[in-house]
Amino acid sequence: MAGQAPLSAADKTLSVLEALADHSRVADIAASAGLPKPTVHRILQTLVRHGFARPDGHGSYVGGPRILSLAGRFLQRLDVAEQVRPVLRELQERTGWTVHLALLSGDEAVYVAKLEGAKPYHLASRVGMSLGLHCTSIGKAILARLPDEEVRALAGRTGLAARTAHTITEVDALLAELADVRARGYAEDHEENEPGVRAVGAAVQDHTGQVLGAISAATLVHLAEPDEHVPALVTKAAADASTALGAP
Repeated sequence: MAGQAPLSAADKTLSVLEALADHSRVADIAASAGLPKPTVHRILQTLVRHGFARPDGHGSYVGGPRILSLAGRFLQRLDVAEQVRPVLRELQERTGWTVHLALLSGDEAVYVAKLEGAKPYHLASRVGMSLGLHCTSIGKAILARLPDEEVRALAGRTGLAARTAHTITEVDALLAELADVRARGYAEDHEENEPGVRAVGAAVQDHTGQVLGAISAATLVHLAEPDEHVPALVTKAAADASTALGAP
């Protein structure tokens, strides 16, 4: 169209990627994207190299595994928090503590939901913040679902940095703690990540039965009421969240 700015390389690539969702033949992708076939072929080769497309062996192309991986990661963050929000709300109402949901992301976890507690204070945590796995109740609940060799490998990659004077910084001590977490079904953080804050966490599973993340309830140490019931409530919330996500 006259006066229209020429398409950038990114525009062309996105047009081809979008067309690939509905078409597999180069000619059809080119027609849908409004681009010449040689241009489409070059873009498809780039997408193949990066895993966003793959040839089907008959001169056509289909979406590659990278698309599914990215889509799954985006959907996980967008949908999981909303699916389990009623569970989080019930936990917050029954404990009065601040409630978090965090999802495993590589060698750390990321908060995707936070409900403030009933007390007149706010914890420093926020949605989008990453947290260490070795020093938080959420992280230890996740690590307890992994084999010891994976925990050792992770510790080798990330180190076990001392967040406070109470942080576990030796891998053997961490593994002993994780054995206790497995035995009782929940993890605890006694001022290991932030001075003056304690938390109880339990792991959440996805529809395949794999650990997806964890739920925690946290409060200030000096404001904590007798809380023998909190671990059971957190454990139940994690189980309910897992069920909501289709865990077997």
